Amino acid sequence: MIERVPRPVLIAGVLLAIPALAYIAYSRPWYFTSQSYMVQLISLEVLLLAIWMYRKVFFPLVLVTFLFAGINLPVGTGWTAARWAVLGLGVLVGSLIMIRERQQSFGLFHAVAFFAVLAALVSAAVSLYPDIALLKVLSILLLFGYAATGVRVAAIGRENNFFRGLLLGTEILVGANFLFYAVGIEAMGNPNSLGAVMCIVGAPILLWGVLIDGNRNLYRRRLLLYGLCMYLVFLSHSRAGIATALLCSTMFCVLVRKYKLLMQGAITLGILLAAVGLFRPTAISSLTSSVLYKNNSGTLFASRISPWQSAMDNIREHPWFGMGLGTTANGTDADDGQPSVASTGAVTAEHGSSYLAILAGVGVVGAIPFALLLALLIANVVRTILFLREPGRVGHPAVVLAIVMVAGMLHAAFEDWMFAPGNYICVFFWTFAFLFNDLAPVPTPLGLSRKLWRVQGTMAPIAPSS
Repeated sequence: MIERVPRPVLIAGVLLAIPALAYIAYSRPWYFTSQSYMVQLISLEVLLLAIWMYRKVFFPLVLVTFLFAGINLPVGTGWTAARWAVLGLGVLVGSLIMIRERQQSFGLFHAVAFFAVLAALVSAAVSLYPDIALLKVLSILLLFGYAATGVRVAAIGRENNFFRGLLLGTEILVGANFLFYAVGIEAMGNPNSLGAVMCIVGAPILLWGVLIDGNRNLYRRRLLLYGLCMYLVFLSHSRAGIATALLCSTMFCVLVRKYKLLMQGAITLGILLAAVGLFRPTAISSLTSSVLYKNNSGTLFASRISPWQSAMDNIREHPWFGMGLGTTANGTDADDGQPSVASTGAVTAEHGSSYLAILAGVGVVGAIPFALLLALLIANVVRTILFLREPGRVGHPAVVLAIVMVAGMLHAAFEDWMFAPGNYICVFFWTFAFLFNDLAPVPTPLGLSRKLWRVQGTMAPIAPSS
C-alpha cells in the first residue's frame, strides 16, 4: 500500500510529524517518561505500520501476537487480549481491500465455514454456559473472517515472496526454540505445544524447503534445521507429535520420489538411537516409559482413556447441540479455565481429540458443517497429491499446504486445539486452510481419459534462489 502514496505526500507527512512530536514532548513530557504510555505508543506505531504495509507485514504480525500470547516468555505479557484487537483490525482492513480491488471471490468452502459459525452460535444459545460459548463463537468468527480476507490479500498474487517469507520465519522459529531449550528454557510452555509446533509447522515446511531449493547453502541450512526440528519433536516426548512428524515426512518423501533422502533419514535416526542405547541405555528405557507408555500406564492409550471417556459422557448428555463451543461440563473454559479473550493458547488434551471436542461442544447436528469443512480440506489434499504425481510440481505452494493440512488433521486426532481459536496452532492451521482452498489444483475434464489440471488463483511454482 505504501508504494501507492505519492512521494510529496510522504515527505510532507514526515515534515509535519516532527514539529508535532516536538510540541507534544514539550507540553506533555509525562507521555514520554511513562512506561505504559510508551508501550501503547510503540504498539500503535507498529499497528499503523502493519496497516500501511498490509500485504507484507500484517499476517506475520497476527501470527507473532498469537504466538507471544501462548509462549512461556516474558515477551508474551500484554498480548493475551491485544491479539483479538489485532485480528479484528486485520478482518476490517482485509475486507476493505477486497471490496476495493474485487479480485477475490467467495465459494463453497467459505459458505460452509459461515454455516459452521452459525452452528456454533446455535449451540451457544442453548448452552448452560452461554457467556463463555458466545465468546468462543466470536473468536472463531474473527479467525474465519481474517482467514477469508486478510491472508488471501497477503498471499494471492505474491506467492513467491509470501512462501519464501514463510520458510524464513519457520527457520527462525525452529532455531530460536532449539537455542531456548538448549539453555533450559521451555519457551513453548509445555511438551504438547512444542511437539505440535514442530510437527505441524516446522517439519513439513522445512522439508519442503529442502526439496525445492537448488542453492547448496540453503539446502544444507534447511536440512540442518529440519534435523533440529525432529530432535525437538523427540525431546517433547509427545507421541502425537512424533508420530505425525515421522508419518508426514515419510509420506512427503514417497510422494515426490525422494527415496534416497528417506533412506538417509531412516539410517541416521537408527544410528542415533543405537548410539544412545549403547552409551546411555537408561535413556531408551526412559523414552519407552515416557513416550510409548506414559508414566508406566501399561497400555499405549491408557493416558487417553480418561479424556476420551469424559468427552463421550458429555456427548451422551448433550447429543444434538452440545454443551457450547469451548466449554466443559463444570462451566469453565476448556482453555485453562479462562475466557476466550484471555486463553493461554497452549495445546492441551482436555478432550483427548479435537474431533471429540467439537462433537461435545456443538453436538451431532452442529458438527455437520465442521465435518463438511474438513471433508473439503481432505478433497483438496487428495487433488494436490494427484497433481503432485507429475514431476517438477513439488515447488507449488499447494504442495506444502497439503502436507501441513495432513499433519494438522493427524495431530488433532490426539490433541485438543483445532477448534480452540485462542491457540496459535489453530490460527496457523485455519489461515492456511483457507489459503489452501485458493491454491489447491482442480481437474478440468478434457476428453474421456485425460485431465488438465488447473491451479486456482495466480499461483506459480516457487523459483529456486540464485
